[in-house]
Amino acid sequence: MPKIWVFLVGIMLLSACQPQESVTPAGKEQQTLQHLPALQGDYFELESALLERSLHIYVRLPLGYDANETHYPIVYLLDGDSLFPILGANHLFLTYDDNLPEAIIVGIAYGSFEPEINKRGYDFTANAPDAREGQGGAAKFHDFLKRELIPEVEGRYRADSNQRVLFGQSLGGSMVLYSAYTDPDLFWGRIASNPVFAPGREMFFAEGEPATRTNLRLVVTSGSDDRPPLRAAALAWFDYVAAYENCEAE
Repeated sequence: MPKIWVFLVGIMLLSACQPQESVTPAGKEQQTLQHLPALQGDYFELESALLERSLHIYVRLPLGYDANETHYPIVYLLDGDSLFPILGANHLFLTYDDNLPEAIIVGIAYGSFEPEINKRGYDFTANAPDAREGQGGAAKFHDFLKRELIPEVEGRYRADSNQRVLFGQSLGGSMVLYSAYTDPDLFWGRIASNPVFAPGREMFFAEGEPATRTNLRLVVTSGSDDRPPLRAAALAWFDYVAAYENCEAE
């Protein structure tokens, strides 16, 4: 198994403050990552013309990045607010223990869990007949990934676009599947962990757009303790894709 895939499978399975006399709410003090080497890297705020709002982009670069001219695999993490601190750091330890290849890890974050700022419920859901109010922005968000984020990130850093990966969990997993069905060539690899097959269940149980690349990878996982409706939908989807040639469902 290629080493990058050991890393991909690995990240699928990973699922303090001192009181201050200040008007700043607890947990809101300005913090620095300079003393957290496992998370050291770059940060920038990206103003999106397509989304008409900005997102916070965290980038963990491989150790020794500045000392060579290597182009690295690149992993884009949806829900970077919570997943980047976990998976960005964990990748570092996996390279130590399993001799995995280095990769550029990109966390796409909203900067808050407050619903007026964190738009994952809109961004990661398809505009389908069963979409509820506040859902249905997946097409626009995918355009943001393709036309704004990826060109910006891969213009700044030496990424190997032939090993570009998208990772998402829950609603983020739904966004990963949406990308696979609508624009399969954009990412070489995709990981959907415990995806939600709604709204737009019919789309996920139909043929997607044809791919021109033959080495694409899609990994979908479903936890045995996931909520029963989500687990049932995942098992039905596994049965559906198992009927296709060149697909492996476990």
